[in-house]
Amino acid sequence: MNNPISIAIGGDHAGFEYKSILIEFLKEYTVKDFGTYSTDSVDYPDFAHPVASAVENEEFDLGILICGSANGVAITANKHQGIRAAICWNGELAELARSHNNANVLCIPARFVSTELAKEITFKFLNSTFEGGRHANRVNKISC
Repeated sequence: MNNPISIAIGGDHAGFEYKSILIEFLKEYTVKDFGTYSTDSVDYPDFAHPVASAVENEEFDLGILICGSANGVAITANKHQGIRAAICWNGELAELARSHNNANVLCIPARFVSTELAKEITFKFLNSTFEGGRHANRVNKISC
């Protein structure tokens, strides 16, 4: 049985291995792989923009982006008005990104976390919800 949350996932060559592992980890969800599909060197915006657009256009509920540091994909995704992409390197940050910042794209730094930690981060991100309240006031001030 599929989980009702749909996820757009992508990454560059540095995130390819982790992306493949997370897709298997997320088999109970509806997941679309936006690439890359190998470890050949690529440009991260070519994958971050399509994932961010898919979430921004509400084709998918959430997004996951993976690159070496997570900085490139986060910067790229956050260029989209409706995106709140958060770099998370542990489960607590992932939980806070969702509950306090209503993050809708998780960015994982593959060169700085283990695959097991990446799974934990992803689990926490997907199983946390936005608290609203005082946090909603702050989130509503993000867009110009």
